[in-house]
Amino acid sequence: MKMESDEIISVLREEISGFDNRTQRSETGTILDVGDGIATVYGLNNAVYGELVEFETGVCGMVMNLERDSVGCVLLGWEDGLGEGSTVRRTGRATDVPVGDAMLGRVVNALGAPIDGRGPIETTETRPIEHEASGVVTREPVKVPLQTGILAIDAMVPIGRGQRELIIGDRQTGKTAIAVDAIINQKGQNVVCIYVAIGQKASSVARVRNTLEKFGAMDYSVIIAATASDPAPLQYIAPYAGAAVGEYFMGQGKDVLIVYDDLSKHAVAYRTLSLLLKRSPGREAYPGDVFYLHSRLLERACRLTKKYGGGSMTALPIVETQAGDVSAYIPTNVISITDGQIYLETSLFFSGQRPAVNVGLSVSRVGGDAQTKAVKKTAGTLRIDLARFRELEVFNQFASDLDPATQRLLDHGKRMMELLRQPLYHPLPVSRQAVILFVATGGLVDDVPLEQVREFVQGFADEMDAVHSDVMTDIQTTGTISDAAAQTIRTELESYKHRVLSPAQEKGR
Repeated sequence: MKMESDEIISVLREEISGFDNRTQRSETGTILDVGDGIATVYGLNNAVYGELVEFETGVCGMVMNLERDSVGCVLLGWEDGLGEGSTVRRTGRATDVPVGDAMLGRVVNALGAPIDGRGPIETTETRPIEHEASGVVTREPVKVPLQTGILAIDAMVPIGRGQRELIIGDRQTGKTAIAVDAIINQKGQNVVCIYVAIGQKASSVARVRNTLEKFGAMDYSVIIAATASDPAPLQYIAPYAGAAVGEYFMGQGKDVLIVYDDLSKHAVAYRTLSLLLKRSPGREAYPGDVFYLHSRLLERACRLTKKYGGGSMTALPIVETQAGDVSAYIPTNVISITDGQIYLETSLFFSGQRPAVNVGLSVSRVGGDAQTKAVKKTAGTLRIDLARFRELEVFNQFASDLDPATQRLLDHGKRMMELLRQPLYHPLPVSRQAVILFVATGGLVDDVPLEQVREFVQGFADEMDAVHSDVMTDIQTTGTISDAAAQTIRTELESYKHRVLSPAQEKGR
């Protein structure tokens, strides 16, 4: 009996030593009304804007309206099983997402939960989706290039690390293709890529994922998807969740490329929420803070100084226009926030010019400072030459007879437009871009027949890779074309012409 009493006493002592006498307080409320993904809750008097709340069914919500007697919560899930009288509990924390290296290679929803069927993601850290953008003191000027591998963009509207470059155009003009090409081109560049799909079809997201997998880009990429079948609140928080994941890697000193595809659908999702929350509508029924919706998101993209880690986050937001109207409400808002735009024109796309970049309306406000010297030097007159060509092309429709100088300018422009055509998912390294631009802008292939010029120049670039790999490697590593390299390119080009062009074409020269 004594042994048993001693055991009981030791157990009691252990229980008493581990007893927590601190008061635990949990604030709960009651649903007054629920519908269309919005719940009006009574009793959460101390709730704060953006706080995560938990409903009795396990579904989470986010506080978005603070009124005198109630709060308006958006449901980050489905409202099945909820009704008047259901209980809601405060969590005391801001809406957040899991972050970490384990996210790489995965497809997740707007809450960071995996949706690719590959099991749970083991992460130990979370970040709030809403976060104040880095201050002026912590930022560094954009000086390091971020190569997309697309000749028309790297030559005329270059992008620097930390920049925000808008991709804008009508539907089905190749906006997503440019973003995917840019992600594929980051292979081996030590850049983490994040693709945020907002309101896209699930099949479109799957296609992007398969493309990235095919080219080995998923190893350094994260896809955050809030598809068209997801509730509007998930579509609303998706880009902020993507920015939070990007900021985690940026805080580690890494370079990040984030694509928001697209912010037009994001604005529509926010308009839906605002109207359901009974906020006052403004222009085109959007709420008055729709500008702040995107400015606080895109301002989070920057390049940090070495003192603050030296990482960067480059944003490529995508906006869809209707019938080419860049002066619509959301397009003008985002254009005014970003550091330039790549405008894709429908008429160019259907004429076979792909990527269909409109040179006149596309601009990069800071990327020129970060452009590779070799490309900057060889593409110096490209934009002006193409603008002049577009002007003469319009004039040529009404002119029956042209003087030789005008005809030469037209022929030169046609060849440059032909060389700017690039197939999908074939990004070009800097050395190859520099060689193509060198022979194109210098007029060195103006004597090659127009229908053969693209194949001719690609073949010449292949020969330079094979025969003069030392020259190509030097251009790639230094980012410049030396005088010796320029002379080698000229000499090799003349030799290549004699070998490839037929005697009749040689005579025509």
